Parts: sequence; structure tokens; C-alpha cells
Amino acid sequence: MYTLSNRLRLFSIVLMVVGLIGLIAGFAQRPGSIQEVKEMMAAHDAHGGGHGDTHAVSDGHAKNTHGEEDAHGGDAHYEHVLHQLQNKPWAALYVAAFFFFMIALGVLAFYAIQFAAQAGWSPVLFRIMEAITAYLVPGGIILFVILALSGFHVNHLFVWADPEVVAHDKLIQGKVGWLNSTGFIIRAAIFLGGWLTYRHFAVKFSRKQDEDTTGNKWYKKSFKISAAFLVFFIYTESMMSWDWIMSFDPHWFSTLFGWYVFASLFVSGITTIALITIYLKSKGYLDFVNNSHIHDLAKFMFGISIFWTYLWFSQFMLIWYSNIPEEVTYFITRIEDYKLPFFGMLVMNFIFPLLVLMNSDFKRVNWFVVMAGIVILCGHYVDVFNMVMPATVGESWFIGISEISAVLLFLGLFLFVVFRALTKAPLLAKGNPYIEESKHFHY
Repeated sequence: MYTLSNRLRLFSIVLMVVGLIGLIAGFAQRPGSIQEVKEMMAAHDAHGGGHGDTHAVSDGHAKNTHGEEDAHGGDAHYEHVLHQLQNKPWAALYVAAFFFFMIALGVLAFYAIQFAAQAGWSPVLFRIMEAITAYLVPGGIILFVILALSGFHVNHLFVWADPEVVAHDKLIQGKVGWLNSTGFIIRAAIFLGGWLTYRHFAVKFSRKQDEDTTGNKWYKKSFKISAAFLVFFIYTESMMSWDWIMSFDPHWFSTLFGWYVFASLFVSGITTIALITIYLKSKGYLDFVNNSHIHDLAKFMFGISIFWTYLWFSQFMLIWYSNIPEEVTYFITRIEDYKLPFFGMLVMNFIFPLLVLMNSDFKRVNWFVVMAGIVILCGHYVDVFNMVMPATVGESWFIGISEISAVLLFLGLFLFVVFRALTKAPLLAKGNPYIEESKHFHY
């Protein structure tokens, strides 16, 4: 049995407390009126455009627009910046909440695939997968609350939730049959309900199989529900990506987007399995996990990173080459205003894992896998950042107290939930019929 150390417990709690305090500070620093925005932008110009936590209020907006807006006698520009700055802590909260949730969701899909494929190499890792998916419960509840608040326009994250915007936007009006608050919340409840239900019964059956000495009844049940879940998952994951990510830009769409988000959550989940496995082995646990298991996880990290790159390039190349204004503006905005995170993401998610994990021998070196895994996870956080921030914060983005605090808060919660879940059952799923094959797996 795994025992959660006091040091790790305290570390995770400290992360949560520091993150929560920082987020509260980030929300408190938001401007509350157009006048405050004008004062902040004036102070920003007076100080030569230096970057501070609340003063980097979009260089692009602040450069030469003051006179233009005043000349037109309106405050539309300042109201736009006000909404961006008010969105900033909300967007930071959403990015971190979604990122850690998608890690657990990716692990759940990988777990189901192992059962449906009747894989013989992976059962020694099942308890780690089950522990990671435990985060789906608190992470899903938090994300659902944020989605509900956004869907009912408590904040300005989703422009289609603003009746004033919809009233003057014919394109969004044509999508109100799908993009409406009621349908949005109902679908979110269905997605989360289905995923959590599968997780509940899969873990229950796994525990029952450990206790069953007469046969494989519970394993067969796990196989059946896993196969059914994967059908449900492939549909709901695509719809989730449309609702929770793509609808930030309701004028834009991509038919590859569901697969693109899937590749991101899948590789992030597998990478997390590898990192936690290596950590537990370093602490003297998981003596039944050998280098071949790590090697296979690293192969998945490498392979899915290439798959993600293929989807990214397919989506980007076709849209960029066709140069249709309502489509290509999605990438133009990110290349012009998010140049560093946009191209940095490609380096972290493709070039770095390609160079580090291409060699088969390196996949068996734990510190190489850890180094690659940390970069991959950071890269996919930046990927989510790139998908959310341009539509919610626009040019007013920067990495400040809100972004850092949100990551710390959810990282602390993730670590606490996952490692606490590891203490709930033996680290070896001894009742699994393939467990001996898995223990003696060598490649």
C-alpha cells in the first residue's frame, strides 16, 4: 500500500493556498469601470509601456487609439479593453481548470482502451491510472461551475452568451440552436455524468476483481463497459471540444478540432502516467514495473506527440492555404498577438519530444523521460492558453499573478487528490487476468 507522505501533503496544500490567495488578488485587481481603464492606460503610456501585472493593458490597444476613440466621441474601445481585463483572471482560471481536467480525462480514455484492447503490458499501471482519474470528480465539479457561470453570462468569456452581442451578430444568431446557455449546461452535465459514471463502475469492478478468486466475471464486465464507454467518449469528447473550447471563437470552426483536442489530452494523460510511475519507483514502490513499461509509455508520448503535430499542421495548412478571411483570422490573431506562445508551443510539443524521444535507448532513461514529460505538459498548457486567451483577453494578455496562481491552485489540488487516491487500494491490481503477463513484460 502507498502512504501519502506528510511532505507531499503539505506541499500540495501550500500550493492550493498560495494559488487561491493569488487568484483572489488577481480578481481584486480587475478594473471596475471604463474610467479605471482610462487611468490605467494613461499610466501605462506615461511609464513607457512597461509590463506590470495590471498595466500591460494591451500594447496594441494603447498605442495610437486614444485620440481616435476620443475623436469619435465614444467609449467603445475602452469598454472592449475593460471586458478583456475583467476576463483575464476568469480566463486564467478556466485554462488551468480545463488543462488539469483534460489530463485526467485523457488517462480515463487510455484506461478504457487498455481494457477494450485486452492489453497485457499495462495492468501493473492500472492503479496509477485509477488514481489520476480520481481528479475527474473535484476537477469536473469546478469546471462545471465555471462553465455554468460563463454560460449564464456572469463573466464575458463566451461572447455568444451575451444577448447584446447576439442581437447584432447574424452569424451567431444562426447558431443559437446550439450555442445557448440551457443547451450548453445540459450538454456539459451529460458529458461529465457519462465520464464520471464510467469511472465509478470501472474502478468498482477493478476492486471487485481483486477479491474474486473464482473467475473473471468482473474483468469481463470491465471489458464490456469500457468498449461501450469508448463509443460514448469519442462523440462526447468532440462535442465537448466544440462547446468548451471552439465556441470561444464562434465565427470560426474546424472539422479537425475534436481530434486535435483529443490528441492534446491523450498525450498529456499518458505523460502524467509516466511521470507519476517514475516518481513512485524512485520512492521504492512499484517494484513490478520495469524499464519496458517506461519504454512503452515513452513510445506513446513520442507517437501521440507526432499525431498531435500532424493534426495541428493539417488544420493550420489547409486554413492558411485556402486563405478564407473568416477562417484564417483565427491563426493571424495568434501569430500576430501571441507569437511567443504560438511558436513556443510547437517547439515544446513537437521538436523537443522528437529530438529527445526518437532514440529508443533514451526512452528507458528515467530522467530523459521526466525531462521530456515536463516540457510536453508545459507545451500543452500553452496550447490550451493559445486556444482560450485570444478570444477572451485579446491583446491584453501576459503571464501575471492570475495565470501563475491558477496553475498553482489546480496543481496542488491535482497532486492532493491523485496521491490520496493511491492510498485507497494496493498498487497492484492482482486480480486482473493479465497481471502476470504484465509483471513479466519485456520489450
